[in-house]
Amino acid sequence: MTKKIRTAVFGLGRLGYWHAVNVAKIRDADLVSLCDMNIENASRVAAELGVPHYTANPEEIFQDDSIQAVIIASPTSTHFELLKRASETGKSIFVEKPLTIDIVEAQKIKQTIEQNKTICQVGFMRRFDPAYDAAKKRIAAGDIGAPIYFRGVSRDPHAPHEEFVRHSGGMFIDVSIHDFDIARYLINSEVTSVSAHGKVLKYPFMKKYGDVDQSLAYIEFASGAAGDVEASRNAYYGYDIRAEIIGTEGSIFLGNLRQHDIQVLTKAGNTHDILPDFPTRFADAYTLELEGFFRVKAECGTPRVTVDDGVKALEIAYAARESYEKGQTINLSKVTVI
Repeated sequence: MTKKIRTAVFGLGRLGYWHAVNVAKIRDADLVSLCDMNIENASRVAAELGVPHYTANPEEIFQDDSIQAVIIASPTSTHFELLKRASETGKSIFVEKPLTIDIVEAQKIKQTIEQNKTICQVGFMRRFDPAYDAAKKRIAAGDIGAPIYFRGVSRDPHAPHEEFVRHSGGMFIDVSIHDFDIARYLINSEVTSVSAHGKVLKYPFMKKYGDVDQSLAYIEFASGAAGDVEASRNAYYGYDIRAEIIGTEGSIFLGNLRQHDIQVLTKAGNTHDILPDFPTRFADAYTLELEGFFRVKAECGTPRVTVDDGVKALEIAYAARESYEKGQTINLSKVTVI
């Protein structure tokens, strides 16, 4: 019988909590430690999930040689140091997107991880979502011919709290980065240029941080394909994630607003329920990406989403932000590192 992989989770906010819950359910994993700056929160989650150890000090986990893998879901500003220490101490890593908040740090951590031959998977969960996974296979099989256009829509029902926006890196790095990654993945080509636009339509406080609540980015690929990525904080009706891939011989449409495949017909009309949030929409994907991570760890394989993917998605997001700020198209080879 294969021994379970002893695992720790850093960060127990909404997404970190979901990851901890999922790790506790995965057959190949043994959740043995939790780390959060809010020690009371760590204590509460540890009691709920039956985790034997919790701490506010990351070094307690890094110095524990029995811990083989870590899940990093703490604020993005903490990723660089946690990634560095995890790689130095021989832990396999699952890290939430973005890889880091800064391109230079992302490139440095890529070098560290490659030098140490660390297994590192980045949390772009859409690649594991059954619908996106099926689309990838259909495109690879040639079912729509050559992919020539990608359209992505990512709309949240409301803005996050101001403190989150202050440190998030902005709409392009926090939200659109998911579409930038999945566009690369589905089109199977690198993004070469970005022209991005944005505006504050509903949440005036975002202006203080140079952020927007509505954005649109036009992207071009090395293959000759093109695409557009819309991101919004203004979808009051619910969580709205969709994509379209146009090929030379057909198209693939992904996503809808329905939480359940049920319609209600009354004299008032035809209605259906709407997805309320991202944990509901991507519940399967969050589980599948972690199962994939532990499978890669057990088999010493290569993750579906590598640290290189994390760097490239961040480079596109930076290019989009620079394009918005300067009002001009940005070539990826000329992204300004701020």
